[in-house]
Amino acid sequence: MDGGKIMIKKTMDTLAGLPMTLIAGFFLLLDLIPHLCGQNEFWQNCGLWFDPAWVTVLISGIPLLYLAIWRLIHNPGISKISSALLISIAMAAAIAIQDLFAAGEVAFIMAIGALLEERTTLRAKQGLHKLMSLTPTQGRRIRDGKEEMVPAEMIQQGDLVRILPGETIPVDGVIVDGKTSVDQSIMTGESLPVDKEATEEVFCGTLNCFGAIDIQATRTGEDSSLQKLIQMVQQAEEKQAPMQRIADQAASWLVPVALLIAVAAFVTTKNVVTAVTVLVVFCPCALVLATPTAIMAAIGQASRHGVLIKSGEALEQLGKADTMTFDKTGTLTFGCLAVSDVVLLDSSIERRDFLMLAASAEAKSEHPLGKALVAKAKEEGISLLESEDFTMAAGKGIQAKVKGRVLLCGNEKWLLEHQLALDCSAKEIQDRLRSQGKATLWVAEDGCCLGIVALSDVLRPQAAEVVRQLQKMQMECILLTGDNCMTAHYFAKQAGVNEVWAELLPEEKVHRIEALRQQKRVVCMVGDGVNDAPALKSADVSVAMGSIGSDIAIEAASIALMSDDLGKLLYLKRLSKATVATIKFSITLSMMINFTAIGLSLAGLLNPTTGALVHNAGSCFVVLIAALLYDRKFD
Repeated sequence: MDGGKIMIKKTMDTLAGLPMTLIAGFFLLLDLIPHLCGQNEFWQNCGLWFDPAWVTVLISGIPLLYLAIWRLIHNPGISKISSALLISIAMAAAIAIQDLFAAGEVAFIMAIGALLEERTTLRAKQGLHKLMSLTPTQGRRIRDGKEEMVPAEMIQQGDLVRILPGETIPVDGVIVDGKTSVDQSIMTGESLPVDKEATEEVFCGTLNCFGAIDIQATRTGEDSSLQKLIQMVQQAEEKQAPMQRIADQAASWLVPVALLIAVAAFVTTKNVVTAVTVLVVFCPCALVLATPTAIMAAIGQASRHGVLIKSGEALEQLGKADTMTFDKTGTLTFGCLAVSDVVLLDSSIERRDFLMLAASAEAKSEHPLGKALVAKAKEEGISLLESEDFTMAAGKGIQAKVKGRVLLCGNEKWLLEHQLALDCSAKEIQDRLRSQGKATLWVAEDGCCLGIVALSDVLRPQAAEVVRQLQKMQMECILLTGDNCMTAHYFAKQAGVNEVWAELLPEEKVHRIEALRQQKRVVCMVGDGVNDAPALKSADVSVAMGSIGSDIAIEAASIALMSDDLGKLLYLKRLSKATVATIKFSITLSMMINFTAIGLSLAGLLNPTTGALVHNAGSCFVVLIAALLYDRKFD
């Protein structure tokens, strides 16, 4: 039984393929020439016992009839009535009135439309195909000091894997030895290789460009970043946009309407040719094709730019969005502290010596402020000294001896505990730095403040321009953050965001988004995909920043940017608006063509032959419009 089904499916695919469709077109052309010359009986007069259009009817009509019957049997409810059914009825009616050319033409142009749709879909899937082609098949596993080439699926979490220059990385992992540059363009859209060294992550499917590296596998097989991206794009193909569902439903209802109009036309005009023409021109093919071809073209283009869209609905909702809510840390900012100011309070010490003492004292600290200070000193080429008698008080600061000097590094409370009073000028400096959203680290020795180190998150360089461009697109930008009010307002001002909600817990961010949606706003949430997961889920559409390798980001967000390029938001908004506009234009165009053709049919200006040309040309035109969307520039 299964063998028979497979054979039928192969036969239908063969008949609907390009070679057989070209043959069908050739025979249709043979039948068209006598019609153009006014010699409809030409082939019969030449002794040919059959009309060449029969070949076209059989080649292009049988797959159409098979599809109509299959949907009648397997589709649920009203979806049993499809455009294929109406075309089959129109084809049968044309045969019944012995207009074989019209029957062949309807079937042939539908076959051409299907090929165009398939071509558009295949082009749209190029990003996915490229991802799949990069799936590594083997890797160099190292066990007991021996290197062996094994299938990629045999590599387990924790295995040591060696990647030579020019090889594709077979699993996600962390570099344990070596330095290199990795081409991550297939996943992030970045045009230049990224330098990598020990402790940094690398991802499956990316290309090792220069140095040999050893990595410890962290995610393998179906859990690897590449496989998750492939699964994500595949899921996007299966999820329909609301417009697409509406179009499918409309197509189902248009079939019985077309039959009623055809019957009414026959009763009114007493002309069966008019009724058949109405059936031919009323087919909702263009309406059905409008949304899926545009959505697939847009998703395909986005995947080439390092943007993964999980569904057509997400793309459509982003096009309608009028409010963009941002998380701060990791979204508008880089999400990592860096030394922004070094303020000396003791004139007897130089800046370089001050940084050397403070960083040496903090070298054994695990606190983010201390680590950022040490990183700053190393960045400036300052050699650190070994500290002694290191002690740390959680939430306050550290004490350490450097070159025999006892140093205190910490907050204001830590200094007060050591009977060190701060003068008014020092407090004014601290207040000024805090008003700029900066954290402060005091450095003192022997009852004297040597200076203040200010640390701050860093605004992404393109953040202000992105916000400005979004506002030009009539998007309201809002900052939702768990940071304190002063810090939130400082960064919001830098980015040009006017509305700020600060000191929010994750559930409070959800409440804010829900309140915006109750105001009939369409909300897009942009976050880092980890601590913002509840807010990402609650928005109409959500975008996860730099989510490469992040399971939570892929699960929570409806769109994922595979790099930290905030400018991709502008690309996404333009793409989504263009997609929605394309769908609306195509649907409007198809309906206008249909109703105009019905009017011309009822007026007797179209017959089945010319009606099929008018209607199905519109269907092909809709597919071509979607194909153009794939190659448009939105940067």
